[in-house]
Amino acid sequence: MASPKEKFYEVQAAGIIKNLSKRKMEGFYCANVEEAKKKLCELLAHTEEGQSEKKSVAYGGSMTLDENGFKDAVKAAGHELIVREDYKTAEEIKELKAKTVNADAFLMSTNAITLDGELINIDGRGNRVSFLIYGPESVIVIAGMNKVVTNVEDGIRRVRNIATPPNCIRLDCKTPCAVTGKCGECFGDSICCQFVVTRMSRVPGRIKVILVGEELGY
Repeated sequence: MASPKEKFYEVQAAGIIKNLSKRKMEGFYCANVEEAKKKLCELLAHTEEGQSEKKSVAYGGSMTLDENGFKDAVKAAGHELIVREDYKTAEEIKELKAKTVNADAFLMSTNAITLDGELINIDGRGNRVSFLIYGPESVIVIAGMNKVVTNVEDGIRRVRNIATPPNCIRLDCKTPCAVTGKCGECFGDSICCQFVVTRMSRVPGRIKVILVGEELGY
């Protein structure tokens, strides 16, 4: 039997999924990570003709993906995972960009998602948000329900004060938030360089969001 919190997540997700649809994005709810992995593989396997095929799959930096085995699930399903950590030299990174922009699918999380279905992301170099916006045929966003916020303003506050400080500590960035735990409106080593709000998908169905009834990532 579902707990009150689990039921709440399910009800809240239903409203978000409805609003995502208005924004030409597809939404799905999974109660836990294992269900989310199955849904991810199901989405990757789907084609317009209904036939399964091997896909090229790239990804953006994400603790949600790293800590919960989503990349391993992609490989286990027989798809080609473009492992970005394998590309180190300038020429290799140039090759990685070309492969990513032409990938069949791009995996990422989102820093926040509003009840109204808008995605909020803050990036450093902008590589993650750039592929969300343009390039790969399909974008699959996996987000724990801890990423849900009331509106865009709350989302930006969440990213700057909840998500960014631990990321700066993880990346050894010399920022005020890594020391104080709250945004210091800094420059210098800041990773808060690109602020992107995705209010809709210009291509219907290109962006798919899997909401997971657990706390995942930052």
